[in-house]
Amino acid sequence: MLTPEQKAERIARRHKEREDKMKATAGYKVWSLVFTLSYPFISVFTAIFSVVVSVFSKISQGVVYVLSGGKSK
Repeated sequence: MLTPEQKAERIARRHKEREDKMKATAGYKVWSLVFTLSYPFISVFTAIFSVVVSVFSKISQGVVYVLSGGKSK
C-alpha cells in the first residue's frame, strides 16, 4: 500500500505529465499566442468601456438632479 506521500507524488507526477502533453498540442500553442497578442487590446478596451460607463452614469445623475429640482437624496 502506498503512503500518503507516495500517493501525492504519484498524483503530482500524473498531473505534470498530463499538463506537459496538453502544452505540446498545436491548439494550446495557438491559443497561448493569440491570448498573449490580444491581451493589451482587451485591457485597453476594458479601460475605455469603464470610462464610457462612468460618463453615462454621471450624465444620468445630472439628469436626475435637474428633474428633481436640485434636491439630492
